Amino acid sequence: MTEERDWVDLENRVAIVTGAGRGLGREHALMLARHGARVVVNDLGAGLDGEGNDDSAASLVVAEIVANGGEAVADFNSVTTPEGGQAIVETAMKAFEQVDIVVNNAGILRDKTFHNMTDDFVEPVLDVHLRGAFNVTRPAWEIFRSQGHGRVINTSSAAGVLGNFGQSNYAAAKAGLVGLTYVLALEGAKFNITANAIAPVARTRMTEDILGKLADAVSPELVSPLVVWLSSIECTDTGSVFTVGGGRVARFFTAMTDGWTRTDGALTPEDVRAHWEEINDESKFTVPNGIADDFRALRRALRGSE
Repeated sequence: MTEERDWVDLENRVAIVTGAGRGLGREHALMLARHGARVVVNDLGAGLDGEGNDDSAASLVVAEIVANGGEAVADFNSVTTPEGGQAIVETAMKAFEQVDIVVNNAGILRDKTFHNMTDDFVEPVLDVHLRGAFNVTRPAWEIFRSQGHGRVINTSSAAGVLGNFGQSNYAAAKAGLVGLTYVLALEGAKFNITANAIAPVARTRMTEDILGKLADAVSPELVSPLVVWLSSIECTDTGSVFTVGGGRVARFFTAMTDGWTRTDGALTPEDVRAHWEEINDESKFTVPNGIADDFRALRRALRGSE
């Protein structure tokens, strides 16, 4: 017997997807459109390192959406400047008179080991991944607040959560997106704005040389169902980071060990050394939902409570 599933409906919603001309962004745009969203397909058409431009990348995705009965417009502005971010949002407003969803997906790679890292490897990566998310989300945020709803999906990475050799620039940018997501979730809550991050595992231009045998199992279209769900009115969860790939979806979370506390205000380096094992003991931990939980745990520890 085939399992019946309710359709995740995005009708009358407008989505901006950055970096949507190829790879993950393309799949997000196509699936969002299939579920009823009108889509701004943003892509400068740059190479993997961020150089060059090609308008055909975004235009071809728009043509595919329209051929399948959907609505979409192309946008060729760069996410790397505030003016570019504003222009992307204005494209949505001119075409559809609203914005409901922002999927910050644009990305480039410039990998180097840290001792070889130079500014021309650091700045462009931060510009596209991290500043790009700021530049597009900020003008959209004003609209979200005024209309009383919005959805932000940031594209982080396991490299940003766990680190990865040779990717200090990329990992720093992706970790920054996690922090941004947490703050947007807090600040957007009273306006019905949710913010979540995804850490995809997918075969794209960025990953095809490093995935090995896993490449065949992690096609990019297997990431987009999570993006569609997080974009929906039904999904009210916010402030989470999800790993997604190959049909698997799971949540990353931050845990805190119970640690060890000296309550007389006289902590010494020797105390830290003596209790290092207890400080790092993972058998007892909590999952804080915000900075207030960290403060509460500290107050309990100072009172000597368990």
